[in-house]
Amino acid sequence: MSKAVTEERCERCDFIIGMGCACPPDGAVPKAAQPAPHKRQEWRRFPADTILISATQYAHLPGACGHPTEELVTPPRWGWIPDPAPGLWDRLGPSYPAVATQGNTSRRAIKRCPECEAALS
Repeated sequence: MSKAVTEERCERCDFIIGMGCACPPDGAVPKAAQPAPHKRQEWRRFPADTILISATQYAHLPGACGHPTEELVTPPRWGWIPDPAPGLWDRLGPSYPAVATQGNTSRRAIKRCPECEAALS
């Protein structure tokens, strides 16, 4: 005899609880949210404002996207700027590259990761 598994659905959004339902458990009306491509993760070795620089000249922020993981951000593949100048992330581009100050200091970023950029807004 087989038992059917009953999936409990949320009364507010009709998604399965624990599998898509983002409604607050206290019964409050959920805020409209943009779907996030990646939930920001806390990293231990790098402060959140560190600019990580990949071999492909992309700048990333620790935990803001799923591209790099903390254990993979090591020289010589990566360089980083642990205490970037104010506004460096916003100015970053081909005419204003971010140059690594630690790790592989020959790394230069001329592009911002779109997922990391979205995590800031």
